Amino acid sequence: SHRKFERPRHGSLGFCPRKRCAHHKGKVRSFPRDDPKKPCHLTAFMGYKAGMTHIVRDVDKPGSKQHKKESVEAVTIIETPPMIVVGIVGYVRTPRGLRSLTTVWAKHLSDEFKRRYYKNWYKSKSRKAFTKYTKEESEKQKDFDKELARIAKYCEVVRVVAHTQLSKTGLSQKKAHVMEIQVNGGSSKDKVEFGKNLFEKEVPVKSVFAKDEMIDVLGVTKGHGYKGVVSRWHVTKLPRKTHRGLRKVGCIGSWHPARVGWSVPRAGQKGYFHRTEVNKKVYRIADACKKADGTFEHKNATTEFDLTEKSITPMGGFPHYGAVMQDFVMIKGCCVGVKKRVVTLRKTLLAQTSRTALEEIQLKFIDTSSKFGHGRFQTADEKSKFMGVMKKTITQAAAAK
Repeated sequence: SHRKFERPRHGSLGFCPRKRCAHHKGKVRSFPRDDPKKPCHLTAFMGYKAGMTHIVRDVDKPGSKQHKKESVEAVTIIETPPMIVVGIVGYVRTPRGLRSLTTVWAKHLSDEFKRRYYKNWYKSKSRKAFTKYTKEESEKQKDFDKELARIAKYCEVVRVVAHTQLSKTGLSQKKAHVMEIQVNGGSSKDKVEFGKNLFEKEVPVKSVFAKDEMIDVLGVTKGHGYKGVVSRWHVTKLPRKTHRGLRKVGCIGSWHPARVGWSVPRAGQKGYFHRTEVNKKVYRIADACKKADGTFEHKNATTEFDLTEKSITPMGGFPHYGAVMQDFVMIKGCCVGVKKRVVTLRKTLLAQTSRTALEEIQLKFIDTSSKFGHGRFQTADEKSKFMGVMKKTITQAAAAK
């Protein structure tokens, strides 16, 4: 027969059940394999998705038709203020997997971090989280050292507990995001010493990742609510003249077995799923515009070819996010989640050998025109020079006097 009787199924069953994620942040289920020969280092970081822009660069791939030609590529900006280490956890290996042996906390913990332990910080009267622990620890320094020695002696896996600094971003949330970051490299004793030295200190993103590195992004996708089969599973619509609707599955199964199979597409939740995206190339890791002394230096979007002094924030800010004033990571392409969503960045689990992974990126131009409409100008200075004296500038100057 010339008719087709089979086709590949619609939608992957590998992501079943398609239901809403229980936690809001990207959860690292596997950290990179440890190598004791390497020096101690952290393997993950957290940031906030600000938005997207595009860049121009020369492709460096000898033999390719694109070699030495300009390429315009979409990039995502993830704002990554320094994280603060507040604890160390040690894990011992058992036949049933890892078991936490003990946790050691720092003495001084910020309110940002403590808020994470309260459903409603504003209404809670006592706010006693960690008060007993810090009081006991200040009296007994030897207990602190004893627990660290236990971790160094018995534990194979050592992780530090670190939290983000939301107060440094423009976001309205005050409750910090907390995660465990595995320390890889060196012996257990080295790991504990490494973690202890980071206590109550700021860890910048450039101490974890480097330019041209391939990283993984973990997060929760944009939620779309309750959707039908055409949107959720991408099944084919039925012909126009179909009775009782056409955005349906034509047949949901045979008479027997007398039940609907689990693999048959059905309506339900679409989006807000936990996803891990691998092999995102880091195009740039830039320092904050806002310096420690409170001054601003708008130079983190300047390149060798485009010497205009400008920051990464486009004209009018990133839509639904605002200005990026802290350190940021620029990765190639898109990543999971809506703007403002917390995403987890993790070192790759694989040995990267492809040409794309090894290619050195040289940015020629970073676009900072408005992302709201058709952006014509890269900076406010450029706009004022082109437009000349405008009525609103005169009225604003008069009002200021």
